Amino acid sequence: MEAFIIYITVFVLAIFVGFEVITKVPPTLHTPLMSGANAISGITVVGAIVAAGSKESTIAAILGCIAVVMATINLMGGFLVTNRMLLMFKKKK
Repeated sequence: MEAFIIYITVFVLAIFVGFEVITKVPPTLHTPLMSGANAISGITVVGAIVAAGSKESTIAAILGCIAVVMATINLMGGFLVTNRMLLMFKKKK
């Protein structure tokens, strides 16, 4: 039961920290920073996969699977936003 409380606490704190960090970035910097954030999200996906494969406890595997889904959504969203930004600078024929 103690491990469950620790895992949930870390998960919830990570959500709050991530939200605070993202909301503090000004809109003019948000899109250019997405390219760098994509690399970090890729590392997060790898870490989440490692957590999902954890044989330590079932709750760690469940939270790892949730983290894989969330990090993958974040990664793909970052690529879509970056692609849209780059299309804005492409010359029109």
